[in-house]
Amino acid sequence: MSAIPVSSSTVSVHGQDSEPHSEVAPGEIAVGVVIGRASEYFDFFVYGIASALVFPKVFFPFAAPLQATLYSFAVFSLAFLARPLGTVLGMWIQDRWDRGTKLTVALFGLGTATAGIAFLPGYASLGMTAVVLLSLFRLAQGLAQGGSWDGLPSLLALNAPKHRRGWYAMLGQLGAPVGFIVAGALFAFLYSSLSQEDFYSWGWRYPFFAAMAINVVALFARLRLVVTREYEQEMGQRELEPVPLGELFSTKGKHVVIGAFAALASYALFHIVTIFPLSWILLFSHQSVTGFLMVQVAGGFLAIAGVLASGVIADRFGRVPTLGAVALAIAMFSGFAPTLLGGDDLAQDVFILAGFLLLGLSYGQSSGAVTRNFGSRYRYTGAALTSDLAWLIGAAFAPLVALWLCANFGLAYLGAYLLSGALSTLAALLVNRAIKQREAAGKAA
Repeated sequence: MSAIPVSSSTVSVHGQDSEPHSEVAPGEIAVGVVIGRASEYFDFFVYGIASALVFPKVFFPFAAPLQATLYSFAVFSLAFLARPLGTVLGMWIQDRWDRGTKLTVALFGLGTATAGIAFLPGYASLGMTAVVLLSLFRLAQGLAQGGSWDGLPSLLALNAPKHRRGWYAMLGQLGAPVGFIVAGALFAFLYSSLSQEDFYSWGWRYPFFAAMAINVVALFARLRLVVTREYEQEMGQRELEPVPLGELFSTKGKHVVIGAFAALASYALFHIVTIFPLSWILLFSHQSVTGFLMVQVAGGFLAIAGVLASGVIADRFGRVPTLGAVALAIAMFSGFAPTLLGGDDLAQDVFILAGFLLLGLSYGQSSGAVTRNFGSRYRYTGAALTSDLAWLIGAAFAPLVALWLCANFGLAYLGAYLLSGALSTLAALLVNRAIKQREAAGKAA
């Protein structure tokens, strides 16, 4: 395997007893981060869109439309329950063998589960067996997503110039809107081009085939980076290796919890503007599905702009203040969200576009604003589990809970849900600041 070329902007890290080695440029790390996250999020959103648009009809035709969608969202949440276990299992595989083996197992597992869903007959053919198999494949996706953590975002954050850390931190987050844009546009094309019978019979399966193929390509692209001698040495120098869970939680457990809650404003908004509104439009609106998906795709481009802007703003004002300010903006948005989503087509479109812009601004800095608290030894494992817990607490049940509450008690509960996420972020950031001030006072004394 050829060595990765050296850029003039590389950051050299050498231990006292280490031999000089080829340096790794932040830009080169960013390529691996963007490739990995874009492929994962495409797979992520293919399933998410299908859970609102396809699975209620294909796997739960025995239930009323609302109940069928709630069943589908319950299966959707299984991946987030399995994700922390996948992270732990992946850490064990890496410790027992190596990072390349872990990544290979995880991404082939993800591809296999995605292919399994693509080929899975519906309820009409297999009955409840189809539902059970769908649930098992979804659990497998969650295990694989947890195990696919490669540490590149942490390495990128540590290697980035101090005055550009906000910019480099947001690069990996671009994968989310990029993945959504491709997935949403593909579903919109298939839904508009095929008859309803063909779409629900076989057309919906094509995005899953595409996700499987993209994951295979992304696997080899990422392996080319993470298994090279330069990256392994850099990871070793930065101590980006697994640590025992007991040691992590006994030493840095409070920072895992703070990090998870600090991201909740973004993660609560994540599915509220992507998956949930599609189900609401299908059930309670007369908007065209294709047209609404294209509005969401346009929102994806606004999210990209928001993610990029978050990097510039964070480098100017700081990552934590940026995250807190956007949480306040989401809290304000929560007051208008019920009226917008419950309004006419234009109001619903404004809800989507404004929500995606706020999502980009928030999500761009949500992953690493407080991970520096872990230090070098605990950052690799701590960052992975912090992300898993944030997804589990903030996003796993968002479509299910939001749809159930809003359908039964009104859209006001949508605003309450978003507000709770924003307040959780602000509270976590305040607690984090108090801890840092106390630690600084202790050192000064």
